[in-house]
Amino acid sequence: MLAAALAASALLAGHSVQDRPIRAVRTGAADAPRRLLVVGDIHGNERAGRAVVRALRRMTPPAGVAAYSVASANPDGEAADTRQNARGVDLNRNWPHRWRAAGRPFDTYFPGPSAASEPETRAMRALIRRIRPDVTVWYHQHLAAVDLVPGADQSLIRAYARRVGLPARRLPRYRGTATSWQNARFTSSTAFVVELPAGALTRAAARTHARAVLETVPAARAAAVPKPKIVQSPIPFGKRRRHEMGAYSLRHYGPRESRLREVKTIVEHVTAGSTYESAFNTFAQDVPDSELHELPATCAHFVVDTDGTIHQLVPLRYRCRHTVGLNDRSIGIEHVGLSDGEVLGRRRQLRASLKLTRWLQSRYAVPTKYVIGHAESLSSPFHHERVKRLRTQTHGDMQHATMVRYRRKLR
Repeated sequence: MLAAALAASALLAGHSVQDRPIRAVRTGAADAPRRLLVVGDIHGNERAGRAVVRALRRMTPPAGVAAYSVASANPDGEAADTRQNARGVDLNRNWPHRWRAAGRPFDTYFPGPSAASEPETRAMRALIRRIRPDVTVWYHQHLAAVDLVPGADQSLIRAYARRVGLPARRLPRYRGTATSWQNARFTSSTAFVVELPAGALTRAAARTHARAVLETVPAARAAAVPKPKIVQSPIPFGKRRRHEMGAYSLRHYGPRESRLREVKTIVEHVTAGSTYESAFNTFAQDVPDSELHELPATCAHFVVDTDGTIHQLVPLRYRCRHTVGLNDRSIGIEHVGLSDGEVLGRRRQLRASLKLTRWLQSRYAVPTKYVIGHAESLSSPFHHERVKRLRTQTHGDMQHATMVRYRRKLR
């Protein structure tokens, strides 16, 4: 029975426009707690990833890991040696996340007539929803790099890149991609792109990538800090507030941007209030702040209540106005309380705060030295501010002495 569970098993995901099957092959136990998905190609003329899939299927996954592999998500494109599918759609622009109409069939990046219009996209989307992979690797060509995809586990991606000897770097943020949809839809998992070099892979190179998938990716996920229980308590953060955040970023950092594209530091705060409700109400009202009189209103990604309940107010994909000079590259955590001492003295609140911070550190590869208090903002190497009068502006909560103790507990 165990041997049968470990044997390879095929799963039909769906069919292409020309009715070619799209299958996933599983190796490892069907009931394994961790799941991996590897896709050899989605562009029919970028087929080097198929060699990695072949090598992967000959290997035994680590205990507790089920490895699913799809040789091609675009079998019609493979047959015709085209980037697009049989209807001329670039399938990696067809996913329903930030999709936008453009061009005509067989244009290089034609995204299709509508989001998820193609049967191949729908088949892969259904497969992902069915198996819920912890990690997904999509192979492309020919840039010879591993993409530091926003919203994914950066430490995991960098570990993979080191094993295969490719640079890890941020590629352009295209619309309608598979990885962007996955990372937005399943925020506790990681999907990323490996751009292989041009040409065919040698057997040795294919084995190197397959081992990197099996040894680095599942191991990194297994060893990652577990996500604490988080209560979703969203404040209004709609189109208007995001637009205001973009305008704020333009004034203070340069580019107009509301997205939190890279996380370099985590900033700890104290609400200066005695209840979670008062903090929530303050952040929920999108009115000019009382100090700088700017929009959007101040806010934080998380608020940790006195009883240890962790509330998430803002999605991690958006910037939040919590620390002058760092809002474009930091996550803000507020703690209900009137002083640093109160926060450090409440066992349940402090324990929850440390769990949340460790999880964020693991997800974004933030070293402990870059977990800072609000009062330490000016000492951060990532601090930058275009408005001259604000370049020395900081606050008094979570001071250096407090954070020395806090960082010691993190370690």
